[in-house]
Amino acid sequence: MDPIITCTLWRVARQEELMPEEPEIETDKLHEAIEEEMEKAGGGFLKRIALTTAVLAAFAAVAALKAGATVNEALLLKTESTQLQTQASDKWAHYQAKGVKAAVQEATAASWEAAGKPIPAKLHEQAKRYAEEQTEIKASAEEKEKERDEKSAEADHLLHKHHQFANAVALFQVSIALGALAALTRNRAVWWGSMLVGLSGIPLFILAFLG
Repeated sequence: MDPIITCTLWRVARQEELMPEEPEIETDKLHEAIEEEMEKAGGGFLKRIALTTAVLAAFAAVAALKAGATVNEALLLKTESTQLQTQASDKWAHYQAKGVKAAVQEATAASWEAAGKPIPAKLHEQAKRYAEEQTEIKASAEEKEKERDEKSAEADHLLHKHHQFANAVALFQVSIALGALAALTRNRAVWWGSMLVGLSGIPLFILAFLG
């Protein structure tokens, strides 16, 4: 086997082993090897291998770009979701603080009443104001939590798409490598295996692209 193909196949295998979702792909040397074989022997079989390999490489390139884009967007949404959670927590802390203040006013009013003294009007007014502020703060906190959940759900969806794109890239890489092997060995069974692997990646690519 051509040492260039041997080295490249080993690099592809190592890349899939260590970084199975890495969107970067290297297929130039595989294409060069196929073209060299075509120049040496020519023939319709090698031309078909070159054509299918080129198509699969195009799918792999698009899938790799989309895999990178979706994971970056998902991470951004996760960051925004975390920020919204922090804001919601601050709102709830403010809500509890208002509740404590309202309770203090009510306890003070109760002590005045127990002593048989007229309750200052400002105590009821302040307690009422704190209750109204609590209602507003609660609504704001719940809105933040709703936004947080929406951002988190969208991020999870994008991560799912990322995994689909990454899996499609892996299948396309394996298919291209098998295509190079088929070109070197003139083995039609290997080429058919390459086609089957490549075709199995296309549904994942389409589902992720349309999802």
